[in-house]
Amino acid sequence: MNIETLKKDWKMEEIESFKGWDFSHLEGRWKEQATPWDYRKIIDKYLSPENVLLDMGTGGGEFLITLGHPFERTSVTEGWEPNVNLCKEKLEPLGICVKQVFNDSELPFEDNVFDIIINRHESYDVNEIRRILKKGGIFITQQVGGKNNEWLSNALINNFQPLYPSLNLENETKRFTSEGFAILYEDEYFPSLKFLDVGAIVYYAKIIEWEFPGFTVDSCLERLIELEKVMQLQGYVESYEHRFILVARKS
Repeated sequence: MNIETLKKDWKMEEIESFKGWDFSHLEGRWKEQATPWDYRKIIDKYLSPENVLLDMGTGGGEFLITLGHPFERTSVTEGWEPNVNLCKEKLEPLGICVKQVFNDSELPFEDNVFDIIINRHESYDVNEIRRILKKGGIFITQQVGGKNNEWLSNALINNFQPLYPSLNLENETKRFTSEGFAILYEDEYFPSLKFLDVGAIVYYAKIIEWEFPGFTVDSCLERLIELEKVMQLQGYVESYEHRFILVARKS
């Protein structure tokens, strides 16, 4: 193990650019176990061409475009400035309404606007979801739970404290039912995530900064070296994600 060579490689991963929500840089360098549900198929079950659709936290619109929904009946929100600019360049010319969001509790839409709201891994306020959905409207969300990558975060970050330890299916179901939503579907799973080189972990940790607060190669070098030992021993470093999905109808 040549530490200086590894450190040089890891530093290159640390400064690698990232935009949209595109992890193609890690293609072939990680293996993510699938969830028991298919987010796309669940959306297809409820989404019709005549629906007014909102995609919350669209990233760069990569997934949204694959839905093929009429652009003039589609809106998106995004909070991260580079992605907002990307959406304005890519989505607005198509006729999709792009809105930057600064506060989950103040969405820039009128009451009772949307037939269906989709949300993959984006924060939300239940009251705002209820306000902007039409009566009978559908909210579909796949969320990253509070235990996501818990082991890996602790392996890299001293005294790691998760931001949302109580974020799980049980608690979110209670929140929605207390606001008068009917739960149409729900599930929760902890899929395996195997990294095939430590550089992939570095790249990932720099992007997902809320799970790896303060991470840098220099400050976490000794811990990265320990992960490299695990990598050389078994060929991968395994983490576990936390996912849950909820489909709710506004009464």
